[in-house]
Amino acid sequence: MKITILKENLNKGLNITEKISGKNLTLPILNNVLISTDKNFLNLAATNLETGINYWTLAKIEKQGKITIPAKFLFNLISSLPDKKINLEVKNNLLFIECENYKAQIKGFNPEEFPIIPVIKTENFIEINNSLLSEGLSQVVDFCASTQIKPELSGIYFQIQKDRILLTATDSFRLAEKTLYYKKSNDFSYSSGEAKEYSFILPQKTTQELLNILSEKSSDNAKENKLKVYFSPNQILFEFPMLDSPSSSFPQLRFISRLIEGEFPDYQEIIPKKHKTQAVLAKDVFLNQIKTASLFSGKINEVKIKIDPSKNKIEIFSQNPELGENKSSVAAQIKGSPLEISLNYKFLLDGLLNIKTSEIILEFNSGDEPVILKPVGDSSYLYVVMPIKP
Repeated sequence: MKITILKENLNKGLNITEKISGKNLTLPILNNVLISTDKNFLNLAATNLETGINYWTLAKIEKQGKITIPAKFLFNLISSLPDKKINLEVKNNLLFIECENYKAQIKGFNPEEFPIIPVIKTENFIEINNSLLSEGLSQVVDFCASTQIKPELSGIYFQIQKDRILLTATDSFRLAEKTLYYKKSNDFSYSSGEAKEYSFILPQKTTQELLNILSEKSSDNAKENKLKVYFSPNQILFEFPMLDSPSSSFPQLRFISRLIEGEFPDYQEIIPKKHKTQAVLAKDVFLNQIKTASLFSGKINEVKIKIDPSKNKIEIFSQNPELGENKSSVAAQIKGSPLEISLNYKFLLDGLLNIKTSEIILEFNSGDEPVILKPVGDSSYLYVVMPIKP
């Protein structure tokens, strides 16, 4: 292999692919990135056997070939080089690197030992606006269960419907649901032109890696760009188009992952359909008071909230036998009955931080039932938190 490539292009590809590789003592080859030529493009590939990634970038190819190199090491090396053209050449399983006044050689590994990254073979796909998907996933990704006792709760539940996508995550203590409405005609489309419904559970770690890729792609000034999503019973493939060369037979990037098997619970049963008490209040004031109250909470992270409709006031109380106690209040527009409830402040803060509006809605039924948090003027986001029961 002998090629010339811009440092910027190589670095961008390595920045994305090296995150998929990691320390694997059982299969050291998985710590590597596979570098290969493909017509007029350089291909970078990495996998951890759960997910896999292929990245194509333009390069001047003088001689075809391939090699595997430790991913993190190569990324750190290329990042340190000047923003110039880089020459890469493979001889006897050694990768020779030249850039301006720099020369290096890295011992490679047999590329034939690198696992094959599968591709979903189907012509059917959906296209989703990048920024729409990124915003939605970021509001639910942190609320999956970390235990493997119920693996179906360890991922994001996608429900792709005719006019919207529902993204849901829960760990049994709190639940977040984000609805992606197709505001514009180019937000979403089906390859067949015919609307079909799909549902699947994407692992949380995969979702976090996808969000990293989406954030990298956002730097390409691609607000209106879309990615393609291909489905199979056990796997899902996300494909990003080649922006620099739209007529290319290659995409810029393919990211494939296994799906979680199992049935996601009927979470709609958990969400209260009615409420006895509703409060509308300023998010930032409430957020700051919960943070202050958290300093005095005990081992179970408890803060007590008292709703007083007669005074249009919410009182917040926390107590720690070793530290003392804290009490504060915030003005609110309250309708309904008075009540008291105990909540885990961490769960409450997580919900508040994912609401983007300046005002929030809190809905209650009793001290023993779930609380709903919603943004004012935005029906696309819902957060449910379970109370601490005595």
